[in-house]
Amino acid sequence: MTDTPTKTAAAKPAHRSGFAAAAREFVLIVVGALIVSSILRAFVGQMFIIPSESMENTLLVGDRVVVEKITDVKRGDVVVFEDPGGWLGAEESGQKRGQVGRFFEVVGLLPDSSHGHLIKRLIGMPGDKIECCDTKGRLLVNGQPLEETSYLYPGDAASQMEFQVTVPAGRIFVMGDHRSASGDSRVHLQDVDAEGGNPGDAAFVPLDKVTGRAILVVWPAGRWAKLGVPDTFKSVPAAAGPPPAKPSISLTPPPK
Repeated sequence: MTDTPTKTAAAKPAHRSGFAAAAREFVLIVVGALIVSSILRAFVGQMFIIPSESMENTLLVGDRVVVEKITDVKRGDVVVFEDPGGWLGAEESGQKRGQVGRFFEVVGLLPDSSHGHLIKRLIGMPGDKIECCDTKGRLLVNGQPLEETSYLYPGDAASQMEFQVTVPAGRIFVMGDHRSASGDSRVHLQDVDAEGGNPGDAAFVPLDKVTGRAILVVWPAGRWAKLGVPDTFKSVPAAAGPPPAKPSISLTPPPK
């Protein structure tokens, strides 16, 4: 008597098992990629969309910029920071995405809509004295005039508002490149910050609210460019002394 060959039932389950294993591996790869992307966004860098005209023509509305979070910020950097309290109007704040959009922002698959953030140029570090303006209409930082024509919006003055300030400890002084259309530190020199305190406290951005420095314009493709520190900031001397605990503010011009 001969045995008749029998069909094994193993082929189909093996196929299903192989498909399930591949599906599990794919899910693990996707989840791993999202985790890595989220970590990079949190600690290394992320992309932001420019929401307003305050940094024209360096940055235009709708530009996508890469912001890195590893390097300490310095004078002349273009910096992104959280609203220190009462700075943002509707025209300055990016449009808030829905839950799905926010998820893709958090995991780094969409550029940040910039909701709740601002972007300006860092003019003064803690302890710096900033004055407007000298006899030629130039901003002074620690007594050194800034030559701002390389980045200042065409036709704009360094500032229409006169002031002398010393930046307090743990804070920075920022200004937009489009000075006539920027609600920056100058505008808040008589405001009280969100926690209360002295008039003018709100003008100085806490360093712990700084997200990072913008280093690249990556979109639109035709506007790809590096963002660095203008040469004029390289000649600014160090602050004359340690930063004060409270800001020094005078809404008068410096001695001519």
